[in-house]
Amino acid sequence: MTREKIIGRPMEILLVEDDWEDAGITIEALRTSEVPFRVSLVRSGEEALEFLHRRRLFRRAPRPDLILLDLQLPQKSGRDVLAEVKAHPELRSIPVVVLTASRVHQTMLQDEGLDVESYLTKPVDLPNFYGVIRGLRKFMLSDVILPQ
Repeated sequence: MTREKIIGRPMEILLVEDDWEDAGITIEALRTSEVPFRVSLVRSGEEALEFLHRRRLFRRAPRPDLILLDLQLPQKSGRDVLAEVKAHPELRSIPVVVLTASRVHQTMLQDEGLDVESYLTKPVDLPNFYGVIRGLRKFMLSDVILPQ
């Protein structure tokens, strides 16, 4: 499927990543996929929550269709962000893909009952990353993202 055939608005992605290099790799991977998107980058757990709750500088932030969440963040950890997202009635429906440097984190999150749509181990394995994004795009297109 090419970009021209996709109907509706681009996917809104919130990338929560404090490492510039990892953020760049992730954004570049998104660019090479066939998913039309707009990405917002925040670099801490606190910024992520302000963005999601549309506070302060982020009062006009778009509601993300997908959150790409690093677990190792300054100020507030990715686990804390995930816990708050999953506990909030208006945010819990947003799909979350956890970006982690260790598979151990997957077990920890499952033990804490914090469900996510997928896990990607950093550095991001591009074929796996594309598969996750394509799967989420199909899921989202099934609900039809219409222009606002």
